[in-house]
Amino acid sequence: MKFDVKKDVKRTIVICFAALIMAANIKTFVRTGGLYPGGATGLTILIQRVALLYFEVEVPYTLVNLLLNAIPVYIGFHFIGKKFTLFSCLMIVLTSTLTDLLPGIVITYDTLLISIFGGLINGFAMSLCLRMGATTGGTDFISIFLSDRRGMDSFNLILGFNAVILAVAGVLFGWDKALYSIIFQFTSTQTLHMLYRKYQQQTLFIVTNTPVEVCEAINEVSNHGATILDGLGAHDRQGAQCGVFCGVG
Repeated sequence: MKFDVKKDVKRTIVICFAALIMAANIKTFVRTGGLYPGGATGLTILIQRVALLYFEVEVPYTLVNLLLNAIPVYIGFHFIGKKFTLFSCLMIVLTSTLTDLLPGIVITYDTLLISIFGGLINGFAMSLCLRMGATTGGTDFISIFLSDRRGMDSFNLILGFNAVILAVAGVLFGWDKALYSIIFQFTSTQTLHMLYRKYQQQTLFIVTNTPVEVCEAINEVSNHGATILDGLGAHDRQGAQCGVFCGVG
């Protein structure tokens, strides 16, 4: 694990700033609106509210969030990368600690405005974190592990996990907050896609006389498939085959 002082100092500063934004967003918008963000953050907030409502115990955000991230962090260190996971741990610990320490400031009680602007801020903080080579923790580690190491599409898994959180929240605390949380998550995701384009898919059109070898190389490197089409050159009338590869980041 090699460190570049100039680059890593910049990464640390930006990650600290992203953690501050995310923590402030949780205290200012998420808690005021009674919303449930996706991933470990949403599950942490759900556990806090269940403990307070049914057991009259106020559980610190830091304690719950760090416990929920223990296994994902283990996966990150052993299967994804130590440096990547180390900076992600900085993001997780800072966000958790600041969420407990920062005062809650109410800007508006309009749940729709909270859902939209809270989602925008959340997506912005996540994009800053990803640009610096780190994640906000939780399901991000699992998503990267399944995509890079197992060649699996983890979107449906994470979508199902978030759906379970919203379903439980809806049953326990009312469906209006769960439905507003969908707006929050959608706005956050769209903001992230707009600001962070690394994993957006593109299509490659490859003309080659060795399509099988090209397809095998594509599959080995990226775990993606390809479609082989027959073609004919207009100038020399020579036959060729074209490998069409969809879904390259």
